[in-house]
Amino acid sequence: MIHIENLQKVYEDIPGRVPAIQQIHLHIDRGEIFGIIGHSGAGKSTLLRCVNLLERPSSGSITIDGEDMTSLNAKQLQVKRRKIGMIFQHFNLLSSSTVADNIAFPLRLAGMGQAEIAARIKELLELVGLQDHADKYPSQLSGGQKQRVGIARALANHPDVLLCDEATSALDPQTTNAILALLLDINWKLGITILLITHEMQVIRAICDRVAVMEKGLIVETGKVLDVFLQPQHPVTKDFVGQVSDFATSMTDDGPSVNSGNTQGTMIRITYIGAKTYEPILFETVKSTNVTFAIMQGTISSMKGVPYGQLVVQLSGAQQEEIDTVIAKLKQEGMDVEVITP
Repeated sequence: MIHIENLQKVYEDIPGRVPAIQQIHLHIDRGEIFGIIGHSGAGKSTLLRCVNLLERPSSGSITIDGEDMTSLNAKQLQVKRRKIGMIFQHFNLLSSSTVADNIAFPLRLAGMGQAEIAARIKELLELVGLQDHADKYPSQLSGGQKQRVGIARALANHPDVLLCDEATSALDPQTTNAILALLLDINWKLGITILLITHEMQVIRAICDRVAVMEKGLIVETGKVLDVFLQPQHPVTKDFVGQVSDFATSMTDDGPSVNSGNTQGTMIRITYIGAKTYEPILFETVKSTNVTFAIMQGTISSMKGVPYGQLVVQLSGAQQEEIDTVIAKLKQEGMDVEVITP
């Protein structure tokens, strides 16, 4: 759906010509919710604005649904942008226009007739849950309601792609969850491809299928959200994950901050994903051996309906060879096992 190849953006008027983004390679599938996370100044906003050419890249290509955006002339680009909706951190609503008129604005620009506009406004207000607010002005709305108007406006022309520029950063946690649930519902109902940027790992965790982590204009890590969340590789990713993890000690290099008073045995971290999360695999593996285990820490949660769990377990009570055999059997059962201490 979206192919980004070797993208670079250099702001020529900035001394030193340091690239805002460089060597960006991304493929985003149709119907996917793809997140880009990074600290302030990482380049994520520049990357997002390059997708619809609000920022023209210095080099590289952006292909959306088979069309190279950088090769389009002004008129072609205007037409293509109608199929790329965008929602903003601070809503960008017309303060002197009603909710209905804000939604109608892109439809009028596209030359749609009044009857069609009225029908589309009604449809969109129902989709975002603002049926009773058509005649209100932005000043009469809460932050969450304003963002719902922004979403409705972005969807007005039946876009194939929805770009979200820190869409929940100005909202409180409860409202953020409601807006994320709405975006997820829109993705399911309409099959629209969503590309969002954020500095909040909780947003990525809540709705994204895959994620790219940015730092200093580069993508430093990418993958399925669950994989990245459970096994972050880059220090920046570990920092983001540690902020929201149910199992923060699993993200440290030194293992869990647990003092059992027993230094004997082998400490391991076991990661479960999917149905195996609820199966007694550890118990079944050790019950016929001389190995005993003590659970030091653990959690079970889910991400987009996929259950996962992690345990820190101390194996002891047997020769090291038998403990090694238990670890090998756990791996054979499809568990991800990391030895924390020998």
